[in-house]
Amino acid sequence: MERLLGLLKVKVVSGVNLAICDPLAHSSDPYVVIRLGQQKVKSGIKYKFTNPEWNEELTLSITNWTLPVKIEVFDHDTFTKDDSMGDAEFSILDFVEIANKDLSHVPDDTVMKTIHPDKDNCFSTESHIRWKDDKVSQNIVLKLRNTDTGEIILHLEWVNIPGTAR
Repeated sequence: MERLLGLLKVKVVSGVNLAICDPLAHSSDPYVVIRLGQQKVKSGIKYKFTNPEWNEELTLSITNWTLPVKIEVFDHDTFTKDDSMGDAEFSILDFVEIANKDLSHVPDDTVMKTIHPDKDNCFSTESHIRWKDDKVSQNIVLKLRNTDTGEIILHLEWVNIPGTAR
């Protein structure tokens, strides 16, 4: 059995300029699926939005921090297969590495690392891993792939599990 390192709270904040999948309504019914290894969590559906606000928190158990977190956005359809609205992925290597350090001596609201958009990630803007209010957190804006338009905004927060070694 793999050892639990901690929990990753992923707040699906919002979608920006998502694809229009229902041309008659000039809208979509988006939801987000997040995968990490065998885990899969899903947001609620936001009906008739291309700029939805979820503000929904989903939690992943982290046992292997080398796996990427995969994001897929779908348009919910009642009678047919849901349409893909794009996908993205990001690494949590730096995030988990920082979260597993002793940060008790670090001043509040310290930027621990900045991750810049590049050809190897889906980041739209630079993203800061922060130590704030005794928590490691990160705001991320991901550019969706395999679609013409769309971004997903996420907020990550690390939860230590009492009794797990750092």
